[in-house]
Amino acid sequence: MKFVFTDKKVDLPRKVHSYAEKKVSKLDRYFKADAEASVVFSVEKDRNNVELTVRSGGTIIRVAESTSDMFATIDAAVASVERQLRKNKARLEKRLRQDAFTRSVDEEDVSTFAPDAETEDDDFKIVRTKKFPIKPMTVEEAVLQMNLVDHTFFAFKDVDHDGSFSVVYKRNDGGYGLIEDAE
Repeated sequence: MKFVFTDKKVDLPRKVHSYAEKKVSKLDRYFKADAEASVVFSVEKDRNNVELTVRSGGTIIRVAESTSDMFATIDAAVASVERQLRKNKARLEKRLRQDAFTRSVDEEDVSTFAPDAETEDDDFKIVRTKKFPIKPMTVEEAVLQMNLVDHTFFAFKDVDHDGSFSVVYKRNDGGYGLIEDAE
């Protein structure tokens, strides 16, 4: 697994990057050889934030965690990725390594960390703009990808409808919705 570390508004010691590399490399058993992990560290209002994004083939898994301790935040991010992988195990088995789910976790590797309750700001200010290619896929693949990046919606080109623009989203009742282009 290749690693890319980014420190935003913070200058972290090398031992934090080494710790993150050690913990995130344990996820290597789930992914094929081409996997890349991007770890972004930041500190805001006495909160240590970690954004962990793992790319393997066409699959992207993203989590963001925030606690008062950077090492605990790294542990929480790795645990969140593992939780997403286990939750979507059946759908991901064809995309991940063959033996990804056969190995058990060592007892000393289990973290007893429980993340702090998060506070949410009700600000509607746009703080980031992203540009990305919208890939053609089925509705089922779009729902899976939305869950893997832990978003509430996902835009894609629907291969079942000649590549028309569509959006899947999570509904408050726990189900999913689909918005299709009317043209």
